[in-house]
Amino acid sequence: MIEKTENPRHRFLLTAYDRHRNLEMAGRFEEIFAPEMMSEKPVYHMHANKTNAKLEGQDAVKSLYRMWAETNQSIFYTENEQVAVADNYIASVTTVYQQVSGKALTINSVLSYLPGFISEAVLKTVLAAKGFTPDENSMYIYKNVIQMIWPYDDRGRLVGEDVWEPDPDKAEITKLDPSEVLTTAQSAKLLDPLIKPLPSFDEMVLGKSPSVAKRA
Repeated sequence: MIEKTENPRHRFLLTAYDRHRNLEMAGRFEEIFAPEMMSEKPVYHMHANKTNAKLEGQDAVKSLYRMWAETNQSIFYTENEQVAVADNYIASVTTVYQQVSGKALTINSVLSYLPGFISEAVLKTVLAAKGFTPDENSMYIYKNVIQMIWPYDDRGRLVGEDVWEPDPDKAEITKLDPSEVLTTAQSAKLLDPLIKPLPSFDEMVLGKSPSVAKRA
């Protein structure tokens, strides 16, 4: 989609979107908060079942990303994703698979310990339907369809994320064999070739020369 998009602003947003997701999966979350990528006061909304979670500010969001990276829960991949881009938004509908620790499934935790689109109520429903008790020393894959809208400001910086899980009852959880678990460090090594520097917004979108963009 990036290759086929001709509108320079849309192309910049898609490039930033792709970079953000790769950095997140690689555990390189600190780089997501670079001034050219993230607004000063991002707001994240997570809507799952009856849970409506809200994270405000870089510190709150960074703490969540840090926890995911340290527990190998930043590992996810998508299937059948459809993406649309506008001047200030990117929208995505996809089937997502995300590693979840057994500890996150067994403790009576707040949403901040769980991957972004999962609520405790959703997990209890899914686990009951599956008929098993999770092992806190194991890792699992959580699968379901999610819908996302990522708003961006006029400089192409992420303002936040709005994530919905429209059909939580359709979620699936599968226990992973230890050989199937991917660590954050392994993910970082695999994704490193795909993580490129973010282009200059002034040069790519506004068409300014490098010298003029640097002075601006």
